[in-house]
Amino acid sequence: MTDLSVESTARAQAAAVRGGDISARELLDLHLSRIAERNPELNAIVSLDEERAREAAADADQAYASGAFVGPLHGLPFAVKDTHALKGWRTTYGSPIHADWVADHDDLLVERIHRAGAVFVGKTNVPEFAAGSHTFNTVFGVTRNPVDPTRSAGGSSGGAACALAAGMVPLADGSDMGGSLRNPASFCGVVGMRPSLGRVPEWPLYNQWETTSVSGPLARNVGDLALLLSVLAGPDARAPQALGDPGAAFAPPLAPSSLAGLRVACSVDLGGALVVDHEVADLVRASAARLSDAGAAVTEAHPDLSLADDTFRTLRAWHFQAKLGPLLAEHPSSFKPSLEANIRAGESLTGADVARAYTQRTALSETMRLFFGDHDVLLLPTSQVPPFPVEQEFPESINGQEMPDYLAWMRSAYFITVTGCPAISVPAGTTADGLPVGIQLVARHGADRALLEVAAAVEALLAASSGG
Repeated sequence: MTDLSVESTARAQAAAVRGGDISARELLDLHLSRIAERNPELNAIVSLDEERAREAAADADQAYASGAFVGPLHGLPFAVKDTHALKGWRTTYGSPIHADWVADHDDLLVERIHRAGAVFVGKTNVPEFAAGSHTFNTVFGVTRNPVDPTRSAGGSSGGAACALAAGMVPLADGSDMGGSLRNPASFCGVVGMRPSLGRVPEWPLYNQWETTSVSGPLARNVGDLALLLSVLAGPDARAPQALGDPGAAFAPPLAPSSLAGLRVACSVDLGGALVVDHEVADLVRASAARLSDAGAAVTEAHPDLSLADDTFRTLRAWHFQAKLGPLLAEHPSSFKPSLEANIRAGESLTGADVARAYTQRTALSETMRLFFGDHDVLLLPTSQVPPFPVEQEFPESINGQEMPDYLAWMRSAYFITVTGCPAISVPAGTTADGLPVGIQLVARHGADRALLEVAAAVEALLAASSGG
């Protein structure tokens, strides 16, 4: 066995398995030891099944020994977000309604991860029906931040980001409506990407034309994230809105973009639309200054996203009511109050309301198209706050300003959601208390590969400047 560890990159772990330097069973043992060490406190991985994982790892080793084709994730331990169906495994969606449901199919995303050779060990914890950016539910409890367990790991992919940061898994999948890939990446000090609409197709869905939520990758570095995106991306006949580029187009090695001359628009608060914690704002400004020192053409600029709040809230409520309204009617006491309120808000929407939201979303798309004619990337906060106390459902105030509801503190993420553009959160440093903070980089729709290359360059720059 090599000197590989659970902190090694996913690319190094996959290469070691493919090269015969470590077996899938040995690699699994390393990760199961870390899970046993950290998961009881952090509660990131749920429905853990060591016996089934060991059987899968043995099968992976047998396939390798027989000379069979091995995929890019061959032998890598993997825990699937508990909102994605994994056939034969308990899949709860964080809801007591589905607490005992065993999936009878694989979601398309899971099919692709399985085909790539991953070894499933369990699921990652989520908030109820993935609603909200703090991971807790009545089925499994709360997921804690791996850096400071008294703080939130974010959400809704909080279990995934926490498991990654703690070394329990080398890669993780997630989904993102209002920031559910980006927010936990920022809180846990990892990398999370919301791809362009259509980049990562999903099936089955109750509505293949619903386009606020997307699935995507999380990793401990940009190169590893590109590896997972190469597995998740690509067209599928069951997903009519899937983009046509093959997944292999996103595979590493990345050629990190030169920062010299890169046109960076930086905005801490999108022209006053966001209330941003002072320490987060300082780290955004410091990151922009480092990019400028490296030769990037940094300007203070932002697109006009004044339509984004009403657009997102309308489409979110419409989506929640359409998908979960019948369940709420059948189980009126089985939903957390904030989620019930979102579903109820959808009941009063009219056709004119939904039409207005889609008209506004079209205008926002055009705004971004024109904006990225003058800029290559937009830099802004991923989350408006650092990780907050784990006992809170959401930050009730920022810089002394009260938040009106559990969505208001996530505007920095969900304003980008309704543009359809790809966005990635990259670690940018820590607060005075050592809490992770990420910056968000956004590019034009379809420019996922270019965004990855910029993110890789920014990641290297910020790591070097922090001594990492």
